[in-house]
Amino acid sequence: MLDYFWLWSEMIVRWVHVIAGVAWIGSSFYFIALDLSLKPGKELPKEANGQAWQVHGGGFYNMVKYLVAPKKMPEELTWFKWEAYSTWISGMALMSLVYYGSASLYMIDLEVLDITQLQAVFLSLGRIVIGWIIYDGLCRSPLGKNDLILALAGLVFLVLLSFIYTQVFSHRGAFMQMGVTIGTMMVANVAMVIIPGQKKVVQALKAGDDPNPIYGVRGKQRSLHNNYLTLPVIFIMISNHYPVIYATKFSWIIISLILIVGALIRHYFNVKHTGEKPPHWIWLPILIIIFISIYITELGKPEFSNNEKKSSNIINQIPENLILASEEIVTSKCSMCHAKEPLWENLSIAPKMVVLETKEDIIKHIDGIYSQVVASYAMPPGNITFIESSERQTLNSLYKKIKNL
Repeated sequence: MLDYFWLWSEMIVRWVHVIAGVAWIGSSFYFIALDLSLKPGKELPKEANGQAWQVHGGGFYNMVKYLVAPKKMPEELTWFKWEAYSTWISGMALMSLVYYGSASLYMIDLEVLDITQLQAVFLSLGRIVIGWIIYDGLCRSPLGKNDLILALAGLVFLVLLSFIYTQVFSHRGAFMQMGVTIGTMMVANVAMVIIPGQKKVVQALKAGDDPNPIYGVRGKQRSLHNNYLTLPVIFIMISNHYPVIYATKFSWIIISLILIVGALIRHYFNVKHTGEKPPHWIWLPILIIIFISIYITELGKPEFSNNEKKSSNIINQIPENLILASEEIVTSKCSMCHAKEPLWENLSIAPKMVVLETKEDIIKHIDGIYSQVVASYAMPPGNITFIESSERQTLNSLYKKIKNL
């Protein structure tokens, strides 16, 4: 029962995370498009910066933007912040349930760095905090006075960060760590710069004082960063389901290229929202970079080795007949796909980079085997290799034996 509780918990938290993310990204994209589409109007109050007429859901909307307070401040203001906060909270909860809870499987690669689960978790959390501190420092430094120079410096920083992550975590763990780090920067922009600055501006306006323009400058700059980072961070997160993307020794280069591609795509639509002719030529470099990424993926495909120290220690504590029976089941029913060189048609790499060819492989991935084969009928797809109930029970016995060690 407890196993199913945790599996359902992961699903519900993932569901909440996706819902919150859609709400945050949706409101962000909407306000970016709205801000860029504002037009002046003679009938507008002098305090207004522009307006946009919109139609949706059978009604017409007249959106007016004020850079300073209107003559009468409204009693209530709608703050767009909880979409961002709930996205980060649910994201960190999911990171804890899936990646931190199974760090040995998802975050640690002994061929990269021999660390414990606890060390992996603390390294992850520490680098998230350090990433924000360095990024925030860059923005507040003299580099922050020039948006283009700051953007280039930020790109170099993120590229360096992604390379460092590949020297600490597994390929999959490095990708997700990069996504969490960028996502944290974006949420911190909202929570620690944009919203506090807006609150100070509102307080000053209500008091009849002139607000400090620095809050508006900083808020606009951080909002611009979030705008251009949105698409890359989405790509990095969904890459979790496509091992061919992250399962390469050049994964940090792919992250770097995706940062550029995502920014170019957002720039295209930003220009389009202004009403100007969008730069259609921009799709050519986007396609070129994507093809380069595909080539790099093939060039850096993983090389497997046999680091079996930890798994061997566990094997010695399990009855030999149970190990042999489980190995027979997995190698005959799973290994045609989950192999270093898959035999199944149209598979060039093992699904999710999970290789199940030896007893050591089975021990390493026992949690995944349990959730996919014992706790559910997810694997093999459609039971195409005809795993029998008794065989699933054998794998269940192995799982319980390992967990009781």
